[in-house]
Amino acid sequence: MNGEELAGLKTANKAIGAKQTARAVEKGLATKVYLADDADRRVVAPLAHLCSQKGVQVDETATMSELGKACGIEVGAAAVAVLK
Repeated sequence: MNGEELAGLKTANKAIGAKQTARAVEKGLATKVYLADDADRRVVAPLAHLCSQKGVQVDETATMSELGKACGIEVGAAAVAVLK
């Protein structure tokens, strides 16, 4: 993931966290999903599978800390969905 994409997350319409991201994907609202490469696999593996079923692009190159900072939150984020 490049710096521009990370910077764009701060202002993008998004869902933050594994549960919110899963809901967005299931409802067909997600255009792209970012999964933290250092997140617990039990958390992000089902999300990755759901995204492949729904045809949503997945990026797994950022860390939880990087995703959290990019979204403007104080903690790390395992998953972030960019919404339509």
